[in-house]
Amino acid sequence: MLKLAVIGAQTLLGRDLVQALEQLECSVLPLAVGPMSTKDEEENDLVVFAPEPALLEGLDAAILADAPHDPSLIENFKGRVLDLREDGTATGEPMPLTGPWPKGSSRLRGRPAIELALAMVPSLVRGTEHVHGVHLRSVAHLGEKGIRGLADQTRAILDGFDPDVSTLGYRAAFEAIPMPPKENMVEIKVPTFHGDILVLHIRGKLQKIDAPENIQDLQWLDAPPTSRDVAVSDKLLLHYAPNSGGAVLVMGFDPILWGTLQPVARLLGLK
Repeated sequence: MLKLAVIGAQTLLGRDLVQALEQLECSVLPLAVGPMSTKDEEENDLVVFAPEPALLEGLDAAILADAPHDPSLIENFKGRVLDLREDGTATGEPMPLTGPWPKGSSRLRGRPAIELALAMVPSLVRGTEHVHGVHLRSVAHLGEKGIRGLADQTRAILDGFDPDVSTLGYRAAFEAIPMPPKENMVEIKVPTFHGDILVLHIRGKLQKIDAPENIQDLQWLDAPPTSRDVAVSDKLLLHYAPNSGGAVLVMGFDPILWGTLQPVARLLGLK
């Protein structure tokens, strides 16, 4: 049985990881990033242990939902490390878009869920030659910071105050914010907690693939998924609509439930 630790188990991502992995064939050790206070322990609905080097001895892998206060905890760890911290802080080579953990690699970092979704397009619609579209991005990709930040801003506005934007760096509540285009994609930050949606315009000699090989955890729908549909699903939700110029492919996914938990299970050989 695979033995692993989740460091940062008191965070939103960490809790979801522990709960999901405990349902699979592995042994999971939930660790905090540092010493736990009595208040922290009482507020947490999960039993989380303070990180000690001795607790990591004999484990196969460690997953970083957050960075430990003592960097040597991971620097001296002999097993595999999967770093899922926010972009800009995670270290290691990018995890593969498909397949299990590559042999010879001891440290990998997670990829944004949008990369995983876009990489699947050629397997979902054969003959795809050109793709452009819009990414409606929820705050869930920021983890607990995003969820709490949007909640605090919403509460302040409803109470008649200007929101504090220092946590997220922008006003998220009741705002839809288009970002500068990145090649053929435009990201729009939307005021939802969970549930990302990609609206893709694709061209080519297209053929929808109802059951793509080697791709799990997806579901074709009769209508485009809403952010609510996506927020409560651990699947990639899809809708395909052909038109005279090609087709529109709508892809809905939650950055944590699908974009993180499913790739982790795949990498560790648990799916």
